[in-house]
Amino acid sequence: MPDLPKTLDGDLSRVRNRTFDEITVGETAAIERTLTAEDIQLFAVLSGDANPQHLDHDFAAASRFHGVIAHGMLGGALISAVLGTRLPGPGTIYLGQTLRFLAPVRVGDKLTISVTVSARDEANKRLKLACACVNQDGLSVITGEAEVIAPTVHIERARTTLPEVRLTPGNDGLQRLLDHVRPLGAIRVAVVHPCDAVSLSAALDAQAAGLITPVLVAPRARLEAVAQEAGLDLRGQIIEEVAHSHAAAARAVELAVRGEVEALMKGSLHTDELMAAVVAAGTGLRTKRRISHCFLMQTPAYPRPFIITDAAINIRPTLDDKADIIRNAITLAHAIGVELPRVAILAAVETVNPHMPATLDAAALCKMADRGQISGALLDGPLAFDNAVSIAAARIKGIVSEVAGRADVLVVPDLESGNMLAKQLEYLGGASSAGIVMGARVPIVLTSRADSRESRIASCAIALLLAQRYRSTPP
Repeated sequence: MPDLPKTLDGDLSRVRNRTFDEITVGETAAIERTLTAEDIQLFAVLSGDANPQHLDHDFAAASRFHGVIAHGMLGGALISAVLGTRLPGPGTIYLGQTLRFLAPVRVGDKLTISVTVSARDEANKRLKLACACVNQDGLSVITGEAEVIAPTVHIERARTTLPEVRLTPGNDGLQRLLDHVRPLGAIRVAVVHPCDAVSLSAALDAQAAGLITPVLVAPRARLEAVAQEAGLDLRGQIIEEVAHSHAAAARAVELAVRGEVEALMKGSLHTDELMAAVVAAGTGLRTKRRISHCFLMQTPAYPRPFIITDAAINIRPTLDDKADIIRNAITLAHAIGVELPRVAILAAVETVNPHMPATLDAAALCKMADRGQISGALLDGPLAFDNAVSIAAARIKGIVSEVAGRADVLVVPDLESGNMLAKQLEYLGGASSAGIVMGARVPIVLTSRADSRESRIASCAIALLLAQRYRSTPP
């Protein structure tokens, strides 16, 4: 259901008015509203005011307000809500409004919006009302005066059910990513056993996008049969012929160890098959870090891309494993341009509980960061999911943190919780995603048969960014 303003003196199920004859000077009414990021985004859509001060967190952080603030007229709209639903209520005709904006309004602020009758014009049934908007600290953020024609007959009706509005991001995210990485030039990628239409198409699509030069490692006859059935053209493609999927994994890893390819891309074989070959290569592909997986995601309900890790490789990571999982995620965050990523270590609660191992790990990891054992990021935890991504939720629980509500990286307790979180965001939350394996000497693109074309291409774009980084800064 839509988030309706809370009234201070009545029920939300009905709207009713006060007629001019019933209203006296000094009479007041108010509503409360906790401001969300979605409120600001929706107002920007409705008004067309896309000022980056309201929408771009990086821009806003460098401004005089040091963060995103709400449009001033959003507060004016909330005053209108009081006049139209509370005092005088339905039947009110707005004649004029003055407003003064005294302080910024931020996401998570709990606002009390009130109107107080200051004058009556008996002859014309007009009222003047002093308007005020006060935040949770008692600070006056907006003042003004409204002039209205008050209704003269009683109106009482069931409150109209408002339509549910879902904000979805524009479809230019992938295009902006491609525009960013194309100048870097394509990299050679061993595509491991792409023996179904989905994985073969993904490799050819990434090639067409200028991201990769694929080296197709597979049984030639089977590959050609798939291409013919799917109407795909293999002319000019590099094919490394092998007997079966196990041999494809081994050969692709060999090409990576010898430096003949700069990344690996999973085809139609099982993830375990490919990763077993990577592990078997020992120091040829392994680094001192544990291998882990990162989902890079973007969802309509969050203002920036974020990383979920690990949701695909480490089933029940130890404390040491989690330290490497975080280090790998920090490397990815740096590669995509986040200079000091905020890392939220997730648990079911935001307090340390000796009966909940995830909270103990989170506390230990934060102390490791304090001592310089994990660097290049800000860490906080344990944090429940709501506190990690919602400034409003964090404020309600009294959490003061540079990470809470603004996380760039979400570190999950185990694979099961991470996998469910990522898939819930994708299938129920409208999130787009890319996936990459970190901790090896080359990036590894892990794709699923259910992944969209856009997800596969985005994953290859991330692999390209990392490969370019690894040329100057080997993992």
